[in-house]
Amino acid sequence: MARVVLDKIKKCYGDVEVIRELNLEIRDEEFMVLVGPSGCGKSTALRMIAGLEEITAGEISIGDRVVNDVPPKDRDIAMVFQSYALYPHMSVRENMDFGLRIKKMPREEIDRRVANASRILGIESYLDRKPRQLSGGQRQRVAVGRAIVRDPSVYLFDEPLSNLDAKLRVQMRAEITGLQRRLKTTTVYVTHDQIEAMTMGHRIAVLNDGDLQQVGTPLELYDTPANLFVARFIGTPPMNFLRGAVGADGGSVTGNGFELDLGEANRDMAAGMAGRDVQVGIRPEYLRDTPREGSGPTAPLRLKIELVETLGHEVLVHGHLGEDMVVAKVDPHRRPEIDTEIELQLELDKLQLFDAVSEQRLNRGERP
Repeated sequence: MARVVLDKIKKCYGDVEVIRELNLEIRDEEFMVLVGPSGCGKSTALRMIAGLEEITAGEISIGDRVVNDVPPKDRDIAMVFQSYALYPHMSVRENMDFGLRIKKMPREEIDRRVANASRILGIESYLDRKPRQLSGGQRQRVAVGRAIVRDPSVYLFDEPLSNLDAKLRVQMRAEITGLQRRLKTTTVYVTHDQIEAMTMGHRIAVLNDGDLQQVGTPLELYDTPANLFVARFIGTPPMNFLRGAVGADGGSVTGNGFELDLGEANRDMAAGMAGRDVQVGIRPEYLRDTPREGSGPTAPLRLKIELVETLGHEVLVHGHLGEDMVVAKVDPHRRPEIDTEIELQLELDKLQLFDAVSEQRLNRGERP
């Protein structure tokens, strides 16, 4: 197995910078997810690791070897693409063993690898079928199997589930995660779906507009986002933001439609910020009609309901607080009606402050 290191990687197409300077270490046997909106550079980074895109500047290492000038076939990687890219005239078995036959591997070893991969993926009964005789999920398993038989040091996945329906995506997420855990192979997985990223990755690298925003475990990104972009991108529904200004004493934030006492636990975040514009961030689960059991001090906010989403185990309510849209979670057995007003409780020890200019998160104990 191998770790992958991207050292000051840049990618330009003419005068257009797609990736400005990417520094990232993917540890041995780690499942790393690259996530971000369309056009952020995540697939380009993956293709540079694979050798399918030239690097404008920087170095990529796989294991102990710099691979900038190493052709894709010699990098000891296997890639699963967004499209299944199966040969339609070949059987499943022939699609899976094609790369091994090209390498002139002994037939006995080829058969052993194909049998092992097909058993792991549950496609043993499909080996003699053509791709047109398979469902989308079965074709994706074949594409994954074609990568497994190569027994590479690194697996690269480029949005492999985007062509599947919602239910099948959930199933395939679990299968790919379990597969990586069993094989213990370094894996780099690209997706625009933050739910995939949160449920699959050991760590997540969030990209936006060619820049790396933050790297961390799913909970690190969820609980302590580095900036407004990460806070908005990670989480479903996303974090609420209230625009306001810090009071003269640094102990409160006032905005259009609210005045919020930060409480003792949060005063050090706003220290030295008197009069400065900030964004108050709070996750919907910490803004409720009744406080959670064991929660800390709360502050009341009144919200006029504009939309109600009933999800069964919970109800999401939407409304404006001044100019800002707010989403909160309420008891499904006390579903409020649209155009009514309810009082919500904001958990003060869960709120976060972001500088309105730099958009960076203000950590407790930090000074601007």
